[in-house]
Amino acid sequence: MKIFKIVAVLLVILFLFLELFIFNSSKLSEQNRPLVSVSTFALYDITKHIAEESVEVLNIIPFGTDPHSFELTPKIMVKIEKSSVTFYSGAGLEPWIDKIHSKAPRVDMSQYVNLHELDADAHSSHAHHHEANENAHESTLDPHYWLDFKNMAAVTKKTTSELEKLSPKNKELYRANRDKYIKMLIQLDAEYTKQLRSCEIRNVIINHNSLSYLANNYSFEAESLSGLSPEAQPSPSDIEHILKEIKKDKVETIFYENFINAKVMHSISKDSNVGAEVFSPLGNITADQADANATYESLMLENLEKLTKAMKCH
Repeated sequence: MKIFKIVAVLLVILFLFLELFIFNSSKLSEQNRPLVSVSTFALYDITKHIAEESVEVLNIIPFGTDPHSFELTPKIMVKIEKSSVTFYSGAGLEPWIDKIHSKAPRVDMSQYVNLHELDADAHSSHAHHHEANENAHESTLDPHYWLDFKNMAAVTKKTTSELEKLSPKNKELYRANRDKYIKMLIQLDAEYTKQLRSCEIRNVIINHNSLSYLANNYSFEAESLSGLSPEAQPSPSDIEHILKEIKKDKVETIFYENFINAKVMHSISKDSNVGAEVFSPLGNITADQADANATYESLMLENLEKLTKAMKCH
């Protein structure tokens, strides 16, 4: 009987030792993971899907923060400078990127995609709105290129190649996940093509100019109230122009984004007797969307459902 007690005690000690060993190994493994910093939700989604738990991903712009008005804090700068690599969107979206001083590589993803040059009229007509944030969008390039699925595929490939440099032992995992992610993007493109092929309304109105890639790829027009700057205060002439567009094209729903003050858009909605819906351009997501584990795929499908309803597609 005494032997059984001794054995039982030894087994308990062994079990506790194993638990402690596993815990410390797991903790050490987490500490040894490369840190990868990303600047937009699209880049975050790609990196998380490709790398899984093999890297730690730092979302530079916290969920629930407008990427257009984000400013670096010393705390975030310290974290970024500890990163093994930083993926940023480029095309003028992150004017703060040059404040980061790190020996680790910074990858400008806009260098690997097809960028749209904004229509000259669309850019110049809202030039007066950019005084408060003039450095953020000095060029006429539209930075919302992640709304083009082919661009997302190109960024996925570049992300994979950079992750392979960080962790060659995970190459097979990364390439398998890359292929799955690109397959998902191809399916999204096919769904958008199918559902937006035949629509009664071919004009979409949104608070700021974020839809040019979708409009170009799926043959509809996109009108914005405030150009590239979502924080801009529209002029009376801007509002008058949108009111005319609503009436001319018989628009039934207008869109606005999560991070803006939607008072003007709701006022236009009321005055025009049309609906108003939230559209997610995916520069970032809300805290609620993050809590619901929203992904690029799920949100783009939600966007498609809203577009097909607003454009009366069949």
